Amino acid sequence: MKLSEIKNYLKSIECIGFQLPNGNLVPKHFHVTEVGKVTKDYIDCGGKVRSEAVISFQLWEENDYDHRLSPDKLLTIIELSEKIFEFEDLEMEVEYQGEETIGTYHLDFDGSNFLLTSKITACLAKDACIIPKEKPRIKISDRQNYCDPGSGCC
Repeated sequence: MKLSEIKNYLKSIECIGFQLPNGNLVPKHFHVTEVGKVTKDYIDCGGKVRSEAVISFQLWEENDYDHRLSPDKLLTIIELSEKIFEFEDLEMEVEYQGEETIGTYHLDFDGSNFLLTSKITACLAKDACIIPKEKPRIKISDRQNYCDPGSGCC
C-alpha cells in the first residue's frame, strides 16, 4: 500500500484497526510513535547496487487504555510528516513489537482494518547466484512399462 492509499482509507473510516498476520488485532489503545522515511542502500549477492525507500509507521502500546487514535489525528500526523520531510508517494511498512523483537510488515486494507502482512526474504540476484533448481520428483508408479521384463531396458 502506498502513502496516498492509507490517507484515502483514513478519510473513509470511523476508527482505526490494525490486524496482525495471525488474525489478532493490535490493542485499540496503540500509539503511532513514528512516521518516517526509511532508506536502504545496499549491494546484493550478485554485486548490484540497490536502493529502496519506504514510509514507515511504528505502532506501540502501553498501559494507556483511555487512548484512542482517530483517523483524523493519524491523517494530521501523516500530513505534518509530509510537509516536514517532503515524502514521495512510497510504499508503506509498519513496525510493531512482537514477543521477542520488532516485526516489520507490509500494509494492506480489507475495508475495515489495516492488515499487517508478512514480509519475506528472497535472493535478488538469482541469475548471478548458483541456486540449485529443484529436481522434479518422479513417482515410481508413474513409470510403468519402463523396466518390464522383456522391455529391453534391463
